[in-house]
Amino acid sequence: MNKILLVDDDPAVTNYLMVFLMQTGLFETTVVNDSREVSGLLGPDSFDIVLLDMDMPNVNGMDILNDMRGRGLDIPVVVLTGVSDVDLAVRAMKLGAFDYLIKPVDDDNLLEVLNNAMEHRVLHRNIETLPEELTRKDLQHEDAFAHFSTRDQGMIRLFHQAEKIAASDLSIFIWGESGTGKEALARAIHNSSNRSDKPFVAAEADSQDPETFPAFLFGQDKTWGGTREESPGILEEANKGTLFLNHIDALSNSMQVRLKRFLQAGEFYRENSTQIRKADVRMIVASTKDLTGPEYKDTFSRDVLYHLMINSIHIPPLRDRTGDLPILVEKLLMQESEKAGRTFKGVSDDVLEYLQGYAFPNNVMELRTIIAGAVANEEADSITVDSLPPSIRQLIEGERAGIMDGFTPSRLNNVVRDYVMKTLEHFSGQKDLAARELGITIEDIDRIMGG
Repeated sequence: MNKILLVDDDPAVTNYLMVFLMQTGLFETTVVNDSREVSGLLGPDSFDIVLLDMDMPNVNGMDILNDMRGRGLDIPVVVLTGVSDVDLAVRAMKLGAFDYLIKPVDDDNLLEVLNNAMEHRVLHRNIETLPEELTRKDLQHEDAFAHFSTRDQGMIRLFHQAEKIAASDLSIFIWGESGTGKEALARAIHNSSNRSDKPFVAAEADSQDPETFPAFLFGQDKTWGGTREESPGILEEANKGTLFLNHIDALSNSMQVRLKRFLQAGEFYRENSTQIRKADVRMIVASTKDLTGPEYKDTFSRDVLYHLMINSIHIPPLRDRTGDLPILVEKLLMQESEKAGRTFKGVSDDVLEYLQGYAFPNNVMELRTIIAGAVANEEADSITVDSLPPSIRQLIEGERAGIMDGFTPSRLNNVVRDYVMKTLEHFSGQKDLAARELGITIEDIDRIMGG
């Protein structure tokens, strides 16, 4: 039975919730009306979930969340808030709260959110217990990730994380630069899930006119001369399956509001209709942008973002895993030469060394274009540096010249400190986010910045 802590200074609220949750037979409840008692009750395995009021005397909900975060307590927290406190609830989610509910709480919505929170807790505990060294052979659905050619341990660990998340029905946010394979990863997740035999529908949020996109996504009802015509959208097309929505940052504010409703309750309505519809769809969204940055605060709903970021996966750029270049080049050369009806022995060693110095701003997608250009340029049976497209050689040689011309020796600790400082500035001083991106701890950041 799941252990749940109910924290609210109003006994009427906690009594109602306690009775309701006990009647489900799923929860063992502990009630606290004096928030000063909470800290002493919380420990690593004390509760499976916390249902937390925000507005309380003595110690408020934000204080409790900060305390839990400082102690590293990984317990899902569902926030209770009044309608006027939604902004506060969103800030709470930024501190790690799983979701929020507006008082008075709807019983069905409460159960759905609590079940999702429990699923999330189990999922992330499974991810945290993954061994340090992993292989593709350890994947239960190895074939689902066959599209990716990699020996990089970080990428293989990412596959294992994705496979664990695939086992749930929770929404997923994938972010990474253009050409890193976000849609391919979304397909792999779908093919690893219990929805694998159902539809996988992919769409680009920036591919439609903002005025027509709502009908494209949600569908629309039309009336012509008294005859009603129904046109389902891609959401209904993906029913029982998975919908992958790329470039989520392109959604208008009104679409973000409608998406939030679907994420929370699985409900939507078609254009020109007031009929509430439901669809059973696993949502996977993606962006090339880190939407947590302050530059997106006014353009992308924090509320929607934190619902999506509960399960987020970052695909690293190719320049961070250049050890994969040999196998990627070999695979792409085989594919592109087959398209061209040509046979090549391979690439010379100097090609791989040459490409190591390129940043690949469009990642694997750009590498494919480079190899395709080399196949078209080369008349012999082996790819050399001279086979590469002239534009790419100019870029690489320009980058190298720029690096050498502008190089000034500096002490290593100064270089590291400057890089950490720039990362902190990018994340508006939030050390936890900066530490995650840098692959170090908050303590490491404090030591570097103070050193």
